[in-house]
Amino acid sequence: MAILEARNLSIAIPTEDGTVYAARNISFSVDSGELFGIAGESGSGKSVLMQAITGILPGAIVTGQALFEGRDLLKINRVEMRALRGAQIGMVFQDPLSSLHPYYTIGNQITETIHAHESTSNAKARARAVSMLERVGIADAAARFDDYPHQFSGGMRQRVMIAMALVLRPRLVIADEPTTALDVTVQAQIIALLDEMRRELGTTVIMITHDLGLLSNIADQIMVLYGGKRMEIGKAAPIFRAPSHPYTLGLLESSPASHDPGTDLTAIPGRPPSLLLRPAGCAFAARCPQAQSLCHQSPPPIRRYDDGVLSLCHFEVSLPVAEPLAPRIVAEAALPAATDMVVIEDIHLTYTVNQGFFKNRKLKVLDGISLRLRRGETLGLVGESGCGKSTLARVIAGLVAPTAGSVTLDGIPQAGISPAAWREMRKKVQLVFQDPFGSLNPQRRIGSIIGDPFRIHRINSGAKRKAAVQELMEMVGLNPEHYNRFPSEFSGGQRQRLGIARALALKPSLIIFDEPVSALDVSIQAQILNLIRKLQVDLSLTYLFISHDLAVVRHVSDRIGVMNAGRIVELGTAAQIHDAPQDPFTRSLLAAMRHAPPLDMQSSRRLIETQAEDAT
Repeated sequence: MAILEARNLSIAIPTEDGTVYAARNISFSVDSGELFGIAGESGSGKSVLMQAITGILPGAIVTGQALFEGRDLLKINRVEMRALRGAQIGMVFQDPLSSLHPYYTIGNQITETIHAHESTSNAKARARAVSMLERVGIADAAARFDDYPHQFSGGMRQRVMIAMALVLRPRLVIADEPTTALDVTVQAQIIALLDEMRRELGTTVIMITHDLGLLSNIADQIMVLYGGKRMEIGKAAPIFRAPSHPYTLGLLESSPASHDPGTDLTAIPGRPPSLLLRPAGCAFAARCPQAQSLCHQSPPPIRRYDDGVLSLCHFEVSLPVAEPLAPRIVAEAALPAATDMVVIEDIHLTYTVNQGFFKNRKLKVLDGISLRLRRGETLGLVGESGCGKSTLARVIAGLVAPTAGSVTLDGIPQAGISPAAWREMRKKVQLVFQDPFGSLNPQRRIGSIIGDPFRIHRINSGAKRKAAVQELMEMVGLNPEHYNRFPSEFSGGQRQRLGIARALALKPSLIIFDEPVSALDVSIQAQILNLIRKLQVDLSLTYLFISHDLAVVRHVSDRIGVMNAGRIVELGTAAQIHDAPQDPFTRSLLAAMRHAPPLDMQSSRRLIETQAEDAT
């Protein structure tokens, strides 16, 4: 029985630039108790679709039907919708920092959800909140209950959001990129928790994600969106084994797991279309490797197959012929042994957390780390959320002073360096932050944000600065015409690209990437990783690459360091770490990795019929 059914759902959003057609004629059905996956690139309409269904998309013109247990959500009033949200329909938003109030403790925010829908005592609400925080992997949950969002890492904030969505045990949970900022072991815990809720309480899950490997292992059904249109829908197993649409195939082929380490990734060319336009033909035609003139001129029909898969395409999909790929130029054996960009010696960092009434708690974040980052190499850093990866990056960048130990950057010790010298050093060292929305000023236009390095260091001005900024936008896959837009007008993945563009502005010697592709779909991720690799070769850059995605880290890194509880427990070449891990913690990370099954384009799928899609 369907718990949620969308019928010919279309969404139009009036803007200053014109009407954005965020969704056009989308239909799907989610059965009770199943996990329904929605995939597609940033800006394809995934999040907007769910926001419109749950009534949190003000100003949008929504037509069609969205039936939740038989009730049309598009026709109920605000009071009825408010009663459903939280109690019956839980939401896990993509960006935890902008969804959690900075002035309230995370415990208060979770218990507020309970009190809004149930009559219960503060003590019982607190106990339920602590229990749920423990279940989503927050260590020492009772003590962390009174901490504020800024005291958690990005991954831990995401876990808090999941706890908030699940604490009332709703019938339906809509999870918008719920595991984006999480390491693989915590991903496994969260997926296990969602699966447990499904089995125990019959909870239905709609999961929006760009991680196709994750969906391939857990989803019952999958729907692929592009340009506000439904490209493909059906049972997950046949779609991942043999996708029937070129776009789905392109997404799968873009994954680093599908390529040898250090080679160029097969990215989908171009970028997603503007939703201001309604193309006469197929929305994907401009980027499709098998497009013909018919694809640009006529809307594609719906192709129905005997395994239940529906595809919006004129033709049968074919596997592209792979071209030979160039190996990494910066190889382990070629790295100079004596030239170090960064030298870290016995770094310790301990925070004192004020818990009120003269109570303080010591929190050890870094515990005796020593490390050398060679000039021209990429050092990957992996570990669970909260293990100290991002903190170590900030210590190297000079944003956080260590409690003990020393950092030498490009031959210059950090200790005692003058402000003027640090200003000059900033040209050489840049950091791409994990949370793009938290590092972008929401009141400034993105042209000014990306151009800040030029302004601060008095490089370029006027038309030259604008041209340089637009060139950077083009490099990272953004439309240069969006120069005057604000950060809120971009999707989560697009905001991540803004941060990368800003870091590349001054062509630094060292770039510290803190989860630079965690919010990107695989096609844009492939473009960014190829760009990062090309820049390193062309400009002799040195990278510290922090990520929870082991497939990405293995692909880009010469060496990999594994962090656990503030210490580096294993360090070696990418091949050594992946093929012969020595530490039990490293082995547990590798065991938790999820990959899509291998493609089998010779499957016995048979076309039943083709029919014209309803015009919208």
